[in-house]
Amino acid sequence: MTVRATLIGFLAILMWALLALFSSLSGSVPPFLLCAFSFSIATVIGLVATRRASATTPAKVPAMAWVIGVGGLFGYHFFYFSAVRNAPVVEANLINYLWPLLIVFGSALMPGGGLKWHHIAGALLGLAGTVLIVSQGGRFAFDPQFAFGYGIAVLAAITWAAYSLLSRRYAAVPTRMVTWYCAAAAVLSLVCHLTLEETVMPSGTVEWLAVIGMGLMPVGGAFFVWDYGVKHGNIQVLGAASYAAPLLSTLLLIVFGISTLTVPIALACILITGGAVLASKDMIGRRKPPIAAPVPDPLDSQRMNG
Repeated sequence: MTVRATLIGFLAILMWALLALFSSLSGSVPPFLLCAFSFSIATVIGLVATRRASATTPAKVPAMAWVIGVGGLFGYHFFYFSAVRNAPVVEANLINYLWPLLIVFGSALMPGGGLKWHHIAGALLGLAGTVLIVSQGGRFAFDPQFAFGYGIAVLAAITWAAYSLLSRRYAAVPTRMVTWYCAAAAVLSLVCHLTLEETVMPSGTVEWLAVIGMGLMPVGGAFFVWDYGVKHGNIQVLGAASYAAPLLSTLLLIVFGISTLTVPIALACILITGGAVLASKDMIGRRKPPIAAPVPDPLDSQRMNG
């Protein structure tokens, strides 16, 4: 478990912060078609990035690793988009953002989990900040008539948390396998699009650039660095720090004039940042090992006595 791997995993959180911006610029392209485009671009990224590695799929990848990889990437997006179709977006998003907390708690069940109080406290602070952002200051109401959609949102949160935690059990599986998971997810997304949606293609340069941007980063490149981070980094810190994604996403929308800065957002910034710092206490406060004193050379002692 290394600081470097944790920082690489954090790159995924930075990329996910671009999701709302790119989504708002992608026009009326339906969600599953966006996923099909994005996963296809991610596949190309993986093929280009690993062109020097083996050109074929590793023969000894366990079948369960395939299930976790494809099921995690495609299953999460399937459940999430199904949830926002069957429940109000605010409430569905709040439930969906339970996944970082589930990662932090679930890590206690992993070998060598080492879950501590500050990991839990940091994740809870992040969740509180996310509630303020997603609910626009605490305005939300869970209506029993949308129970089915809420249930699907719970499945989305569980799916991504399970994918992240179980990937750690297969740390020996190289990250380049994400290329093939994305390829399978692209095919499944296209099937869902043709079955459930009406085709609306991007129109104009801005919409196409937004779609390409999604595939390069939040719904594509992010999966590679997240895979490496959860396998080799501090998964508790990554889980708690994931609450920075909705905050950074909102701040970007403010910068681009799509949203406005409010008191709840400013408070959320304090809560999420404080939670991330608290959860990272072990990394930030880690002391460098003391420099050992040099061992005296017996020959030098003999010279001095002589």
